[in-house]
Amino acid sequence: MSTRPSWRKRPRENAGRALKVLGIDPGSAVVGYGLVEDGHGSPRLLECGVIRADAGESLPARLRTISEGVTELISRHHPDVLAIEGIFYSRFARAAMVLGHARGVILLSAETAGVLIAEYPPAVVKKTVVGRGGAMKAQVGYMCAQLLRLKTPPEPADAADGVALALTHLLRQRDPSLRRARTNGR
Repeated sequence: MSTRPSWRKRPRENAGRALKVLGIDPGSAVVGYGLVEDGHGSPRLLECGVIRADAGESLPARLRTISEGVTELISRHHPDVLAIEGIFYSRFARAAMVLGHARGVILLSAETAGVLIAEYPPAVVKKTVVGRGGAMKAQVGYMCAQLLRLKTPPEPADAADGVALALTHLLRQRDPSLRRARTNGR
């Protein structure tokens, strides 16, 4: 996947309001999310959690649950950007395809709502938040807590990954030399 930037400025209808980023860690049964606001100097966690789809249900039913959950988050919080984990390659083709379906409904929900989309590869998220592209999940959670001045890391780990994606976008917005995400270019 190319990580070349395709940044285009779009007019901000929310001038004077802090930038809100909804980070999404996609999954076919559990989708982690974190909503972070750029508090004009230091980022602030507004909400994090998971959207759970019943693993025993059919794939279409799980995708509907994911789509409805993401749509509800977007309509409730009105984020400026949705930061999502990019596609990664796996030896397990079926798992990668199912994850691709989940990403598809998440991307469609954001696009339908008119939310700017930024995609970041997992190694870029880890490098931005932790400083090392091969960081472990616990390190990502710990650094999210440090950057947001939280007493404990966001839980569960899927939610911490969603928070890390939102933080990645905010940190890369602050430092133009770090801007290496694919966006839908709105």
